[in-house]
Amino acid sequence: MTARPDQYAVMGNPIGHSKSPRIHSLFAAQTHQFMEYRAIQVEPGGLAAAIAAFRADGGCGLNITVPFKQDAWVYADILSARAERAGAVNTLLFRDSGEAFGDNTDGVGLLRDLGVNHSIELTGKAILLLGAGGAARGILQPLLAAAPATLVIANRTPDKAAELALMFGDLGSVFGCGFNELAGRRFEVIIHATAAGLNDRLPPLPDDVLTPGGCCYDLMYGDRPTAFVRWGREHGAAEVLDGLGMLVEQAAEAFYLWRGVRPETPPVIARLRGQ
Repeated sequence: MTARPDQYAVMGNPIGHSKSPRIHSLFAAQTHQFMEYRAIQVEPGGLAAAIAAFRADGGCGLNITVPFKQDAWVYADILSARAERAGAVNTLLFRDSGEAFGDNTDGVGLLRDLGVNHSIELTGKAILLLGAGGAARGILQPLLAAAPATLVIANRTPDKAAELALMFGDLGSVFGCGFNELAGRRFEVIIHATAAGLNDRLPPLPDDVLTPGGCCYDLMYGDRPTAFVRWGREHGAAEVLDGLGMLVEQAAEAFYLWRGVRPETPPVIARLRGQ
Protein backbone atom coordinates (compact mmCIF):
# COMPACT_ATOMS: atom_id res chain seq x y z
CA MET A 1 0.00 0.00 0.00
CA THR A 2 1.07 3.57 -0.69
CA ALA A 3 1.70 5.55 2.49
CA ARG A 4 -0.59 8.52 3.12
CA PRO A 5 1.10 11.94 3.27
CA ASP A 6 1.21 13.66 6.66
CA GLN A 7 -1.87 15.87 7.03
CA TYR A 8 -1.88 19.60 7.84
CA ALA A 9 -4.47 22.33 7.36
CA VAL A 10 -5.53 25.88 8.15
CA MET A 11 -8.84 26.55 9.92
CA GLY A 12 -10.72 29.85 9.88
CA ASN A 13 -13.81 31.71 8.72
CA PRO A 14 -13.72 32.92 6.01
CA ILE A 15 -11.01 30.69 4.56
CA GLY A 16 -11.60 30.49 0.81
CA HIS A 17 -9.16 33.34 0.11
CA SER A 18 -6.29 31.71 2.02
CA LYS A 19 -2.96 31.28 0.25
CA SER A 20 -1.65 29.01 3.02
CA PRO A 21 -2.28 25.74 1.12
CA ARG A 22 -0.20 26.97 -1.81
CA ILE A 23 2.54 28.31 0.48
CA HIS A 24 2.93 25.03 2.34
CA SER A 25 2.79 23.04 -0.89
CA LEU A 26 5.67 25.16 -2.19
CA PHE A 27 7.57 24.67 1.08
CA ALA A 28 7.00 20.90 0.92
CA ALA A 29 8.25 20.69 -2.66
CA GLN A 30 11.28 22.83 -1.85
CA THR A 31 12.27 20.76 1.21
CA HIS A 32 11.13 17.34 -0.09
CA GLN A 33 8.54 16.76 2.63
CA PHE A 34 5.82 14.12 2.20
CA MET A 35 2.75 16.05 3.35
CA GLU A 36 -0.59 17.52 2.31
CA TYR A 37 -2.10 20.82 3.42
CA ARG A 38 -5.65 22.05 2.93
CA ALA A 39 -8.03 24.82 4.05
CA ILE A 40 -11.00 24.02 6.30
CA GLN A 41 -13.82 26.47 7.00
CA VAL A 42 -15.10 26.30 10.58
CA GLU A 43 -18.39 27.75 11.75
CA PRO A 44 -18.51 29.96 14.87
CA GLY A 45 -18.29 27.89 18.02
CA GLY A 46 -17.15 24.83 16.10
CA LEU A 47 -13.37 24.95 16.43
CA ALA A 48 -12.93 22.21 19.06
CA ALA A 49 -15.17 19.80 17.12
CA ALA A 50 -13.38 20.58 13.84
CA ILE A 51 -9.98 19.97 15.45
CA ALA A 52 -11.20 16.70 16.97
CA ALA A 53 -12.38 15.47 13.56
CA PHE A 54 -9.09 16.50 11.95
CA ARG A 55 -7.03 14.72 14.61
CA ALA A 56 -9.21 11.60 14.35
CA ASP A 57 -8.37 11.53 10.64
CA GLY A 58 -4.65 11.52 11.43
CA GLY A 59 -3.96 15.25 11.32
CA CYS A 60 -0.47 16.26 12.44
CA GLY A 61 -0.74 20.02 12.81
CA LEU A 62 -2.88 23.09 12.12
CA ASN A 63 -2.69 26.76 11.41
CA ILE A 64 -5.49 28.77 13.00
CA THR A 65 -6.62 32.09 11.57
CA VAL A 66 -9.40 34.65 12.11
CA PRO A 67 -11.52 34.48 14.22
CA PHE A 68 -10.29 31.48 16.22
CA LYS A 69 -6.80 32.37 17.51
CA GLN A 70 -7.94 32.98 21.07
CA ASP A 71 -10.11 29.84 20.99
CA ALA A 72 -7.03 27.87 19.92
CA TRP A 73 -5.13 29.36 22.87
CA VAL A 74 -7.77 27.91 25.19
CA TYR A 75 -7.68 24.57 23.34
CA ALA A 76 -3.91 23.99 23.55
CA ASP A 77 -2.59 21.73 26.32
CA ILE A 78 0.88 23.31 26.27
CA LEU A 79 1.81 26.83 25.12
CA SER A 80 5.05 28.32 23.89
CA ALA A 81 6.23 31.38 25.85
CA ARG A 82 5.26 33.71 23.01
CA ALA A 83 1.81 32.15 22.63
CA GLU A 84 1.19 32.28 26.36
CA ARG A 85 2.06 35.98 26.44
CA ALA A 86 0.03 36.78 23.32
CA GLY A 87 -3.10 35.01 24.56
CA ALA A 88 -3.54 33.78 20.99
CA VAL A 89 -2.43 30.68 19.06
CA ASN A 90 -2.03 30.43 15.29
CA THR A 91 -0.15 27.10 15.13
CA LEU A 92 -0.94 23.75 16.71
CA LEU A 93 1.32 20.69 16.77
CA PHE A 94 -0.22 17.38 17.83
CA ARG A 95 2.40 15.39 19.71
CA ASP A 96 2.61 11.61 19.85
CA SER A 97 1.77 11.88 23.56
CA GLY A 98 -1.65 13.22 22.60
CA GLU A 99 -0.95 16.75 23.79
CA ALA A 100 -1.68 19.77 21.60
CA PHE A 101 1.22 22.25 21.59
CA GLY A 102 0.20 25.82 20.77
CA ASP A 103 2.51 28.47 19.32
CA ASN A 104 2.14 31.93 17.84
CA THR A 105 4.33 32.64 14.81
CA ASP A 106 2.66 35.91 13.76
CA GLY A 107 5.09 38.21 15.55
CA VAL A 108 8.27 36.62 14.25
CA GLY A 109 6.69 36.56 10.79
CA LEU A 110 5.96 40.28 10.89
CA LEU A 111 9.40 41.23 12.21
CA ARG A 112 11.18 39.11 9.61
CA ASP A 113 9.17 40.66 6.79
CA LEU A 114 9.72 44.22 8.05
CA GLY A 115 13.36 43.85 9.04
CA VAL A 116 14.84 41.17 6.77
CA ASN A 117 12.76 41.53 3.62
CA HIS A 118 12.25 45.31 3.66
CA SER A 119 15.00 46.71 5.94
CA ILE A 120 12.50 48.74 7.99
CA GLU A 121 13.92 49.79 11.36
CA LEU A 122 11.51 49.94 14.32
CA THR A 123 13.93 50.94 17.09
CA GLY A 124 13.21 54.45 18.30
CA LYS A 125 10.13 54.84 16.08
CA ALA A 126 6.62 55.97 17.02
CA ILE A 127 4.35 53.02 16.11
CA LEU A 128 0.56 52.98 15.84
CA LEU A 129 -1.15 49.58 16.00
CA LEU A 130 -4.75 49.58 14.77
CA GLY A 131 -6.85 46.91 16.47
CA ALA A 132 -6.77 45.02 19.77
CA GLY A 133 -7.87 41.50 18.80
CA GLY A 134 -6.02 38.24 18.32
CA ALA A 135 -3.93 39.54 15.43
CA ALA A 136 -2.69 42.47 17.52
CA ARG A 137 -1.98 40.25 20.53
CA GLY A 138 0.27 38.03 18.44
CA ILE A 139 2.60 40.82 17.37
CA LEU A 140 2.82 43.07 20.45
CA GLN A 141 5.64 41.27 22.25
CA PRO A 142 8.07 41.25 19.28
CA LEU A 143 7.13 44.83 18.35
CA LEU A 144 7.99 46.02 21.86
CA ALA A 145 11.17 43.90 21.85
CA ALA A 146 12.30 46.04 18.90
CA ALA A 147 12.41 49.01 21.34
CA PRO A 148 10.21 51.60 19.63
CA ALA A 149 10.05 55.07 21.17
CA THR A 150 6.37 54.48 21.81
CA LEU A 151 3.61 52.13 20.70
CA VAL A 152 -0.03 53.23 20.71
CA ILE A 153 -2.87 50.71 20.32
CA ALA A 154 -6.02 52.29 18.88
CA ASN A 155 -9.28 50.37 18.83
CA ARG A 156 -12.99 50.93 18.22
CA THR A 157 -13.52 49.94 21.88
CA PRO A 158 -10.99 52.07 23.81
CA ASP A 159 -11.24 49.97 26.98
CA LYS A 160 -10.07 46.89 25.07
CA ALA A 161 -7.03 48.79 23.77
CA ALA A 162 -6.24 50.11 27.25
CA GLU A 163 -6.54 46.60 28.74
CA LEU A 164 -4.17 45.20 26.11
CA ALA A 165 -1.68 48.01 26.73
CA LEU A 166 -1.77 47.25 30.45
CA MET A 167 -1.08 43.56 29.78
CA PHE A 168 2.08 44.39 27.81
CA GLY A 169 3.13 47.51 29.70
CA ASP A 170 6.07 45.79 31.38
CA LEU A 171 7.73 45.34 27.97
CA GLY A 172 7.95 48.97 26.92
CA SER A 173 6.14 52.24 26.32
CA VAL A 174 2.66 51.19 25.19
CA PHE A 175 -0.68 52.99 25.48
CA GLY A 176 -4.27 52.23 24.45
CA CYS A 177 -6.93 54.61 23.16
CA GLY A 178 -9.90 55.07 20.84
CA PHE A 179 -9.59 56.24 17.25
CA ASN A 180 -10.95 59.68 18.17
CA GLU A 181 -7.95 60.21 20.46
CA LEU A 182 -5.46 60.06 17.56
CA ALA A 183 -6.16 63.64 16.47
CA GLY A 184 -2.99 65.71 16.59
CA ARG A 185 -0.65 62.70 16.94
CA ARG A 186 1.92 61.53 14.36
CA PHE A 187 3.37 58.07 13.82
CA GLU A 188 6.26 56.84 11.69
CA VAL A 189 4.94 53.28 11.37
CA ILE A 190 1.25 52.34 11.24
CA ILE A 191 0.26 48.66 11.38
CA HIS A 192 -3.31 47.68 10.51
CA ALA A 193 -4.62 44.67 12.44
CA THR A 194 -8.38 45.28 12.64
CA ALA A 195 -11.09 42.89 11.48
CA ALA A 196 -12.43 45.68 9.24
CA GLY A 197 -9.78 44.67 6.71
CA LEU A 198 -11.68 41.44 6.05
CA ASN A 199 -14.41 43.56 4.47
CA ASP A 200 -12.02 46.02 2.81
CA ARG A 201 -12.98 48.76 5.25
CA LEU A 202 -10.86 51.10 7.35
CA PRO A 203 -11.10 52.45 10.87
CA PRO A 204 -11.56 56.24 11.07
CA LEU A 205 -8.07 57.76 10.85
CA PRO A 206 -7.01 61.42 10.85
CA ASP A 207 -5.58 62.43 7.48
CA ASP A 208 -2.33 63.62 9.08
CA VAL A 209 -1.71 60.73 11.51
CA LEU A 210 1.15 59.34 9.37
CA THR A 211 4.48 61.15 9.47
CA PRO A 212 5.46 62.13 5.90
CA GLY A 213 7.64 59.38 4.47
CA GLY A 214 6.47 56.88 7.07
CA CYS A 215 5.55 53.20 6.67
CA CYS A 216 2.11 51.58 6.43
CA TYR A 217 1.80 47.82 6.93
CA ASP A 218 -1.45 45.88 6.54
CA LEU A 219 -1.60 42.42 8.12
CA MET A 220 -4.25 41.63 5.51
CA TYR A 221 -3.43 40.77 1.91
CA GLY A 222 -5.36 40.24 -1.29
CA ASP A 223 -5.10 39.97 -5.04
CA ARG A 224 -5.85 43.71 -5.18
CA PRO A 225 -4.48 46.46 -2.90
CA THR A 226 -6.31 46.48 0.42
CA ALA A 227 -8.16 49.54 1.70
CA PHE A 228 -5.29 50.31 4.10
CA VAL A 229 -2.66 49.91 1.38
CA ARG A 230 -4.63 52.38 -0.73
CA TRP A 231 -4.90 54.74 2.26
CA GLY A 232 -1.13 54.61 2.80
CA ARG A 233 -0.41 55.43 -0.83
CA GLU A 234 -2.85 58.33 -0.70
CA HIS A 235 -1.31 59.74 2.48
CA GLY A 236 2.35 59.92 1.49
CA ALA A 237 3.84 56.72 2.91
CA ALA A 238 7.33 55.91 1.62
CA GLU A 239 6.72 52.18 2.22
CA VAL A 240 3.28 50.59 1.84
CA LEU A 241 3.18 46.84 2.42
CA ASP A 242 0.48 44.20 2.65
CA GLY A 243 0.67 41.10 4.82
CA LEU A 244 1.69 38.57 2.18
CA GLY A 245 5.33 38.59 3.27
CA MET A 246 4.31 38.18 6.91
CA LEU A 247 2.00 35.32 5.90
CA VAL A 248 4.86 33.47 4.23
CA GLU A 249 7.31 34.18 7.07
CA GLN A 250 4.94 33.04 9.82
CA ALA A 251 4.13 29.96 7.72
CA ALA A 252 7.84 29.16 7.48
CA GLU A 253 8.10 29.30 11.27
CA ALA A 254 5.12 26.94 11.61
CA PHE A 255 6.59 24.62 8.97
CA TYR A 256 9.85 24.50 10.93
CA LEU A 257 7.94 23.62 14.11
CA TRP A 258 6.11 20.79 12.34
CA ARG A 259 8.85 19.40 10.09
CA GLY A 260 12.16 20.45 11.66
CA VAL A 261 13.39 22.09 8.45
CA ARG A 262 13.26 25.80 7.60
CA PRO A 263 12.23 26.64 4.02
CA GLU A 264 13.59 29.54 1.97
CA THR A 265 10.95 32.25 1.91
CA PRO A 266 12.06 34.80 -0.78
CA PRO A 267 11.34 32.51 -3.75
CA VAL A 268 7.92 31.64 -2.33
CA ILE A 269 7.01 35.31 -1.82
CA ALA A 270 8.18 36.10 -5.36
CA ARG A 271 6.17 33.19 -6.74
CA LEU A 272 2.98 34.34 -4.98
CA ARG A 273 3.44 37.86 -6.30
CA GLY A 274 3.86 36.50 -9.80
CA GLN A 275 7.45 37.70 -10.16
